Amino acid sequence: MNIVDVIRSLAGFAWFGAIALFVTAVARASRNQNAKGLSSTAIGVVVLAIVLTILGAGLVFIEPNERGVVISPYAFRAPNGYFPEAITPGLRWIVPGERVVTYVISRQTYTMSVAPQEGQVTGDDSIRARTKDGQEVFIDASIVFAIDTTKVIQLHIDWQNRYEAELVRPAARNAIRDAVSQYGVEEIVSTKRAEMAALISESISLIMSQNDLVLVDFLLRDIHFSDEYAAAVEQKQIAEQQAQQAQLVVEQRRQEAEQARQVAQGQADAAVIAAKGAADAQIIQAQAQAEANQLIGQSIQANPEILQYEYILKLAPGVQTIFIPSGNQFILPLPNTTNSPSGEPSRP
Repeated sequence: MNIVDVIRSLAGFAWFGAIALFVTAVARASRNQNAKGLSSTAIGVVVLAIVLTILGAGLVFIEPNERGVVISPYAFRAPNGYFPEAITPGLRWIVPGERVVTYVISRQTYTMSVAPQEGQVTGDDSIRARTKDGQEVFIDASIVFAIDTTKVIQLHIDWQNRYEAELVRPAARNAIRDAVSQYGVEEIVSTKRAEMAALISESISLIMSQNDLVLVDFLLRDIHFSDEYAAAVEQKQIAEQQAQQAQLVVEQRRQEAEQARQVAQGQADAAVIAAKGAADAQIIQAQAQAEANQLIGQSIQANPEILQYEYILKLAPGVQTIFIPSGNQFILPLPNTTNSPSGEPSRP
């Protein structure tokens, strides 16, 4: 309760007290009792009641979140019937006979929803619209707005208190339907949802700015479909999930095949490396053998007797003497490669 209500209450009590005093004074006078004191008190209370009434009638308290439009029947105060400027928050005085219409300037929210008790209108108040490809959708939305504090007087002239039902609601519903018609159904629920919301917000903001309001925010709360389309979407999602699962199985098989191929390739590469190693070993062995043969050949060429000696050893490893085929009948002992027990070389 603000001070204006207190003063008006006191005025009411004063009038009640004044009437009670007058009634008491009249009753005492009818019984020939002294009522002079009561009459004087009653007159004083009446004067107080009149002062409080006039004071209460002229005082107006404007809340911090309000602005007031003063409507005046006095041409000397308001030639057009209203003050050109809205009165600001605080305790204000107006001439009795004038009145103040207050407007809330804080943010307000207008909600249109399928939920029966969620919006300003009872029942399903969602926006029914059709997409570019002819699908029917239902939109839940909220519009957060405020009165332009510099245009409160003009708002009162144009709309009074009808701006919510006659401006905000139809403008928002029309803007939503226009925007939805520019997109396909799959776009508005996925890639183009934010773009569509921005388009709606821009359209509503323009309309409000032309009608003394300010759009604070547009909330695209939900998009739902008819039962038939929702069932079709569900079936499509199931099919897409099955396709994705099949693709995952194919990818798994491909990876398994790739893994098997890489194992086989590794085994083949190992076999090639092993074969190459064996071939290189044979080449090296052959080269070593060739070099050994070359050295043997050079040695034999320089000492041909070695070949004869080796040949005789191969024929008869136990032969102790050899015949020299030089035309001379000499028998020569073979060299003794072992030492005698006495440490001297054996004699022939």
